[in-house]
Amino acid sequence: MAKPKPLMTNSSGTEPANAAVASALRTLEADGSGIAALAAALQSDLGSAFAAAADVIRNAKGRLIVTGLGKSGHVARKIAATLASTGTPAFFVHAAEAAMATSA
Repeated sequence: MAKPKPLMTNSSGTEPANAAVASALRTLEADGSGIAALAAALQSDLGSAFAAAADVIRNAKGRLIVTGLGKSGHVARKIAATLASTGTPAFFVHAAEAAMATSA
């Protein structure tokens, strides 16, 4: 069986391209820095607010409504789907549609 060809190769076509490896390392470093910053925030002032939000969600009666616009709307839709699939009744409402419904 032939050895699979790498997706990204250098000019000789034999090894992973240095640019691709460098890009992957930059991405991992940025993500790692973000996770470290989030962990530090949870260990300091963000921790109590996070715990309070988790308690509100856990103790909610009925369904959790998640909303957003643009990119935050896409993220909110995924969060609502994840919550619903893991046992917390939730659904997404587009913020502009919710605003129109309240003004009618």
